[in-house]
Amino acid sequence: MALLITSKCINCDMCDPECPNEAITMGAEIYEIDPDRCTECKGHYDKPTCQSVCPITNCIITDPEHVETDDELLEKFVTLQGLA
Repeated sequence: MALLITSKCINCDMCDPECPNEAITMGAEIYEIDPDRCTECKGHYDKPTCQSVCPITNCIITDPEHVETDDELLEKFVTLQGLA
């Protein structure tokens, strides 16, 4: 599953530089995660770094609109990294 930044976001700029897939960008009002680039850090880290550095509890959640299995996330990682 891709992750989603909720309206709790305070635009602290902590998540953007931590994303290894460059999936996080500033949207119209808050940061947004591109579900086509988000792998929940599979292939890079044990857990999503954006969630780890976010100072707001439950600000970055699983995106219910983009449900993916671990295998699908790893496949996306391989594609994004040009390893396929």
